[in-house]
Amino acid sequence: SAATYCEWRDHQVNIIDTPGHVDFTIEVERSLRVIDGMVAVFCAVGGVEPQSETVWNQADRYRVPRIAFINKMDRTGADFQEVVKQMNKYLDANAVPFQLPMGAEDDFKGTIDIIEQKAYTFHDFERGEIEIPEEYKSLVEEARDHLTEKLADYNDEIAELFLDEQEIPAQLLKAAAREATLKLLITPVLCGAAYKNKGIQLLLDAVVDYMPSPIDVGAVVGIDTVDEEKSHTRSPSVNEPFSSLAFKLINDPFVGQQTFIRIFSGELKNGMQIYNATKGKNERIGRIFRIRAKDREEISSAGAGDIVALIGMKVNKTGDTLC
Repeated sequence: SAATYCEWRDHQVNIIDTPGHVDFTIEVERSLRVIDGMVAVFCAVGGVEPQSETVWNQADRYRVPRIAFINKMDRTGADFQEVVKQMNKYLDANAVPFQLPMGAEDDFKGTIDIIEQKAYTFHDFERGEIEIPEEYKSLVEEARDHLTEKLADYNDEIAELFLDEQEIPAQLLKAAAREATLKLLITPVLCGAAYKNKGIQLLLDAVVDYMPSPIDVGAVVGIDTVDEEKSHTRSPSVNEPFSSLAFKLINDPFVGQQTFIRIFSGELKNGMQIYNATKGKNERIGRIFRIRAKDREEISSAGAGDIVALIGMKVNKTGDTLC
């Protein structure tokens, strides 16, 4: 798996990209242990594959909220509705389309946002907003009714407005959709073609709108190393004592061993002494790097919610708690 990050709509989004192949199942498991939300990527042609099922069940076990992205809408044989059906049939995902594709295969022009009722086209990495084409208007109306009906099951205000056949504001639908996604009641489904960068901005919008922040996830629970009957909690705040989990080790030819950690609470600084609770040993922090795939950027400190790499750690192994 690879780590990176991006800034989007005044939010910092930390991303771990895991492999999809069955040989790397343990890599996915390690990543699921430290992420707050997941974007499950499905092929518009292949649909739900056996490995998708394995990863989905792993995410269920860790209770990770998720959204689905149906990729490769521009490939021959792409079928959006069929993949949504398969998600409900094989994964019991309660998948709800939040977008509809405009065309498919070579005719894939863009996507329609069902909640906002806006259509977007993508050309040379730029997105443009257009009127919803006439031939899609009834489909969008149908899809919005379906989405509203689903959300009405979990939100009384939407249920009342829906039964009174009144217009439901987009903000109310979004707030209810966020709540339902965080509680693992629904899986919002989006679509696009990543290779041509079609639909990716809207996917990032959905990550910000519907995925949990560390604050939504709340405090993590740890076990006392002396008395295993006792437990401690750490909130995702820089004012709490430092706690983190080492979830991946890489040997880099240039800098030696890199220890990837997810920080759950407190602040980590250069030169700070930390305690490896798994090994029962103290260790001093050398250099801290923020990783963007193959590139590294040295930073002097990192806080709750960050995913960083530490250089020069001696005793760490995957799965160790550093605090």
